[in-house]
Amino acid sequence: MNAAGHCNTFTPQKTYQKCMNLPTQQASIAWTYHSHNATLDLVFFGSFISPSGWVGMGINPSSPEMTGTRALITFPDPNSGQVVVLTYILGPAVKLQKSPLVSAPLDIHLISSSTALYGGRMGTVHNGAAVHIFATVKLSPNKTKVNLVWNRGLYVQGYSPTIHPTTVNDLSSIAIIDILSGESASSSRTNNIKTMKVAHGVLNAISWGFLLPAGAVTARYLRHIQAVGIYWFYLHAGIQLTAFLLGTVGFALGIRLGDLSQGVTYGLHRKLGFTIFCLGSLQTLALLFRPKTTHKFRKYWKSYHHFVGYACVVLGVVNVFQGFEVMGISRSYAKLGYCLALSTTLGICIALEVNGWVIFCRKAKEEKMRREGLVGSYEKRSADDD
Repeated sequence: MNAAGHCNTFTPQKTYQKCMNLPTQQASIAWTYHSHNATLDLVFFGSFISPSGWVGMGINPSSPEMTGTRALITFPDPNSGQVVVLTYILGPAVKLQKSPLVSAPLDIHLISSSTALYGGRMGTVHNGAAVHIFATVKLSPNKTKVNLVWNRGLYVQGYSPTIHPTTVNDLSSIAIIDILSGESASSSRTNNIKTMKVAHGVLNAISWGFLLPAGAVTARYLRHIQAVGIYWFYLHAGIQLTAFLLGTVGFALGIRLGDLSQGVTYGLHRKLGFTIFCLGSLQTLALLFRPKTTHKFRKYWKSYHHFVGYACVVLGVVNVFQGFEVMGISRSYAKLGYCLALSTTLGICIALEVNGWVIFCRKAKEEKMRREGLVGSYEKRSADDD
């Protein structure tokens, strides 16, 4: 049983022996297992997210992932308006959206299935409407663990459900349930994954998203301050090296999260992550091959170092915002805090840039006056007056 809250074993149609709250979408299940004939009576409690949407649950006979799931999906019939439940097989083509999802007979022993809105015939499909999906399945002998998959979507085209939302919760709607003990292998696994996601996000936001731009700022603006001297370089190198080390740990956590999240793919976020790590590695290696200031290849090395560095900074910031979207916290205080830190850094850059241009223009004007002899004659006239 799930200790996080109370689940329900009662429905108007039947009473079940065990129940469990599922980790996402406020869904739950209840079931009775008949060991003498390996038959599982199951009800899934879900809710719609739009009047024209769908709710589904299914069993994957081979692995805990969406691809390969034998699903029961309920939605309003486009002709009658009454909720219906149809059977679907979620193959690889459906996941890649190469073809629409078409109802097909299941190749597992489904004895019966039905659906009902909470409230019976008086119930209507709307955003938040509760729905029950009933199923009776004959399992393989001695198989007491079930790979349960569930989800919900916004639209149905005819009798073809469209893709569900791709937030973290929607992509994590998978659990391995022991129907004898009533325990879910997803509970501890989900907690571990959440902890790793938080650590991954924090490390990468600090390293690629903040320290790396801060290190670029020190190199651009402190090197021209005579009082700082050569120490700007050590500060720049220290910040960038710290950012790379923390980013490497965050990158490794991201790789591990990808291995643990079977069937979940974040294409752009993943590609940007690999690109940033490769660029960061090249920048770190560039320190080992830095030519002396008098070397003829020094100017080419500087061009390479600047281009790769600024590309890494821009992509790092972009990917941090991608990470907020992936984690489903695009409107959180964490994102607000990061935006404030980033905007503060940007404000400092603008102020330093303006100050740098003012000093540059002043020096250029003085140099022009010196070339024209105005400064020298002015100084000479001042000396004669004295």
